[in-house]
Amino acid sequence: MEAVVTSAEMQACDRYAIDTLKIPGLILMENAGRGVVEMMEKHFGSMAGKTVIIVCGKGNNGGDGYVVARHLFNRGARIVVVLIGKASELKGDAKVNFESIRKIASKFKTDGILQIKELKSKQSLKRLSKADFIVDAIFGTGFSGEVREPYKSVIGWINKTGGKKVSIDIPSGVNADNGEVGNVAVKADLTVTMALRKIGLITGDGKCYAGKVEVVGISMPSETLKKPQTFIVGADDVRRVLPRRPINAHKHSVGKIFVLAGSTGFTGAAAMTASTAMKVGAGAVILGTPKSVYPILAKKLTEVMVEPLLDTDEGTLSIAAYDKIIKHLKWADLMICGPGISRNPETCQLVWRLISEYDKKILIDADGLNNLSEKISILKNHRSREIIITPHTGELSRLTGLSSTEIEKNRVTIARQVAKWSQGMDRTDAAYSGVYLHGRAGDLAKNKFGEKSLLAMDVQDFLPKSILEIEDGILL
Repeated sequence: MEAVVTSAEMQACDRYAIDTLKIPGLILMENAGRGVVEMMEKHFGSMAGKTVIIVCGKGNNGGDGYVVARHLFNRGARIVVVLIGKASELKGDAKVNFESIRKIASKFKTDGILQIKELKSKQSLKRLSKADFIVDAIFGTGFSGEVREPYKSVIGWINKTGGKKVSIDIPSGVNADNGEVGNVAVKADLTVTMALRKIGLITGDGKCYAGKVEVVGISMPSETLKKPQTFIVGADDVRRVLPRRPINAHKHSVGKIFVLAGSTGFTGAAAMTASTAMKVGAGAVILGTPKSVYPILAKKLTEVMVEPLLDTDEGTLSIAAYDKIIKHLKWADLMICGPGISRNPETCQLVWRLISEYDKKILIDADGLNNLSEKISILKNHRSREIIITPHTGELSRLTGLSSTEIEKNRVTIARQVAKWSQGMDRTDAAYSGVYLHGRAGDLAKNKFGEKSLLAMDVQDFLPKSILEIEDGILL
């Protein structure tokens, strides 16, 4: 798995590398700048003869930009370095690299091929020549909040002017911890991030502003990251844990699932859940659903056994169905609870009792979670040691009492906090493998049908292909 980090975690890595391992900051900055140029060449070809404007802030992100300027100059590019602020305000490694390019510009009489300009007003932006590339070296990973002037106007100009945009570490204006954009941010075509991918590049608005993301090594040992907290799951990770089906397998040896789903007007969720369980390899699936919708689902599903259960006057599951459900749960290895069951009070009572008493594996989704939001203590006091919950933002909002907006702004942090419900449970590879396979199936379906025409059933249809990719080790 690939570790992804917050700004604080990355800063801790930097400090450890410099203070404990005694790797000079100048070496890290040099490797960062050179890595940016190498990624530019990888994606856009030779830089010789290209005009590049490098917009630099006063911190270390600007220092990376000065290294980029030097390497691009050595490759034959025409360089304009724009410093937001005064050169006299620069410090440390950034100042060293700034002085280096300033001496190059003066000693070698570069005839305008390497120019250095201090940004003194918004009007001076308009006087800059057109460029093939604009490199964003303004803020880096330490930024949060809203962008103030003059940076706001500079970022606005970067986004409006022509040329490819390349951001160093993270697009300026994007929060590295959650991907939030306060008011404005650089809309990059390419973001070259240092040593480790930042959470803000893959969540929130950050993923929309980052463009293509490349991670480059800067000679920082991987051991500098102590106890990583967040990871990206890849195909190899899933391949290692996805079970291979033995030759002598039969339907009762490869997973028996009981699905509790559906109600009047919500048969689609029940049908998709039950049939998807079959598509991903379950040997036998029983769908328990209200008897009022049984005829619809029995006609839709041929591979799944459909069990009619006692229902309420509203066509939802009745508490009177409990005894019959228990018989099926004794047979099953796993219960899936929630899709389309409604929030009827009697159905809610049924869900509470089942989750409180069932001692095997449980996956809770949709209305199952909505019902639990009225009695959240059940998620802390139950018999099962393996519960997986799959809330979308609205469901998680009801479970936690946090607003959807707050959750969207801090998805990873809040997910970590919510996961502490799981303390003491056996950790399972099934959760992240399922998420990966579902996401990959969605990508495959999007490639065939496009995003606008994509249906949930299209994603389901591509699950077998997604699994084949993992098993064969070849992305199709």
